[in-house]
Amino acid sequence: MIKELRERTGVGMSDCKTALVDANGDMDLAIDSLRKKGLAKAAKRSGNETAEGRIKITMDGGTAYVAVVSCETDFVARNETFEGMLDHFISIRKGEATDEAAITKAEELKASEYTLKVGENMQIRTLTKIEGEVIATYVHSNFKNASVVVAKAGTDADVLKQVAMHVVASNPQVVSPTDISDADVAKEKEIQLALMEQDPKNAGKPKEILEKIIDGKMTKFREENALLTQPFVVNPDQKVGDAIGKDSIVAFYRYSI
Repeated sequence: MIKELRERTGVGMSDCKTALVDANGDMDLAIDSLRKKGLAKAAKRSGNETAEGRIKITMDGGTAYVAVVSCETDFVARNETFEGMLDHFISIRKGEATDEAAITKAEELKASEYTLKVGENMQIRTLTKIEGEVIATYVHSNFKNASVVVAKAGTDADVLKQVAMHVVASNPQVVSPTDISDADVAKEKEIQLALMEQDPKNAGKPKEILEKIIDGKMTKFREENALLTQPFVVNPDQKVGDAIGKDSIVAFYRYSI
């Protein structure tokens, strides 16, 4: 857990251990504690352990099929057997009614056929299908980061493809600022207020003044984590919502190993 906390926050081992002890092993509370102390900037949200693997997305009509499988080495992730296995898993998903049923069947196939061939432990992280009126997908060149973006009919397909690339690059958490939960905002507000109170420049300032400053920070927090209000990676002077249309995006999905 200390190792994972260090990977997610970039904080030293000793401080990570102390935070975990104080939080009774609660990873999220330990991260919050480190952030309040100003030791951790932004913990990696995925929380995924370091691993190799491959992501494959296949379009069939208006449906995207996604397979995400992790393994032990990059060498295995890039061989033909591994890629063929992903194709096989996607064909299974096409024939099953639910993700759960497809994963169960794929796990059986993995155990009976592919584990011996591959020679490494593997984990099926995602095996799903996504439907929509307009869909754009993007898989990064390392095959370890990918996205699917669903939009309304009439959305510019070329710009939507760029939005899919943006999702991988900028890791938004929600579509719109209003989609950020009040609980998440309250949590971030508590952290930022603790940081401001530690700053000597704010000594003597009434708490009411600090809270007004924090309110402005919370507006920024919502905008920075929402897809539509992030600066567009292909044109940082423009927000994503201005490029694609503020009512165009229905949903997005980001995958990472």
